[in-house]
Amino acid sequence: MTAQPPVTVHDPTLRDGQHAVRHQLDREQIRAYAAAVDAAGVPVVEVGHGNGIGASSVQVGRSKLSDDEMLATAREALTRARLATLMLPGWATTADLRNAVHHGVDVVRVAAHCTEATVTERHLGVIRDLGAEAQGVLLMSHMADAGDLAEQCALMVSYGAQAVCIFDSAGYYLPADVTDRIAAITAAVDVPVAFHGHNNLGMAVANSVAAVQAGARTIDACARGFGAGAGNTQLEVLVAVLERYGHQTGIDLRRLAEAADLAEKTLMPAPPTIDSTSLVSGLAGVFSGFKKPVLAAAEQEGVRPWDLFVELGRRRAIAGQEDLIPDAARGLAAQGASR
Repeated sequence: MTAQPPVTVHDPTLRDGQHAVRHQLDREQIRAYAAAVDAAGVPVVEVGHGNGIGASSVQVGRSKLSDDEMLATAREALTRARLATLMLPGWATTADLRNAVHHGVDVVRVAAHCTEATVTERHLGVIRDLGAEAQGVLLMSHMADAGDLAEQCALMVSYGAQAVCIFDSAGYYLPADVTDRIAAITAAVDVPVAFHGHNNLGMAVANSVAAVQAGARTIDACARGFGAGAGNTQLEVLVAVLERYGHQTGIDLRRLAEAADLAEKTLMPAPPTIDSTSLVSGLAGVFSGFKKPVLAAAEQEGVRPWDLFVELGRRRAIAGQEDLIPDAARGLAAQGASR
């Protein structure tokens, strides 16, 4: 077999997984899981509120711990892995960035909607000035074509991004969609390219493999797929599949499996599944993190969650627009679209 390039695995279990538990992970949960994946050789561990540093709020949910507490706890538990966090302009400020780096964060991802890379310029520059690695992220990337994503990623690189990543925030992609986009991005930038999948259509691992084969060199994945809605690419499965393809990750798969067992027992009420609500979220191209507020709004207004996701897809709702959910539910109820 021809030697395959190594792949860096980026683990956002302790950040993206927060969406599934309303951002209520505590110190011991964070400490124990961080220590377990560190021992397994996972190279990058991402920690924080589900919407990133500075996001704890009434609108998207208050976290059990402050940013300081989450980052300090993880930093103490990690002896080999780099500590990462996420920020979204509008939630986090430059003060939050300085504070994160002060607490030992090595990698900061700055995320923006897939057509709005310009909002990342200032923050990417600040992160570089602080001495941390600056990465640019495009959310809801299925809402832009390959050429547009490549242009947006090139903009982030011009602002100082040392890596770029596209999120399949709705779990909408099929492998061919990923191949087209990653190939275009890798041709347009000279920094590492990453992919973050969601599993609404059951394609997260396949899409991640497609990303690697198209040139991505970093893949995001969470233990047991812990994350919003149907969950993310499943970490331990991804590593096993990449190794079958001949890609080295530097991770001890047996110890990683033990860390995933720990995550299932201590972090989540149950591993994510693809139920009908998660499925329609993917089909409609709506952010997976909307699942819980959609269910609540549908119950409140007496409408079907399926219909509400379809309506949100029609409105092209994006992450951060949680206030549209009750409005859309009321609109459906007024139209007589009751259960």
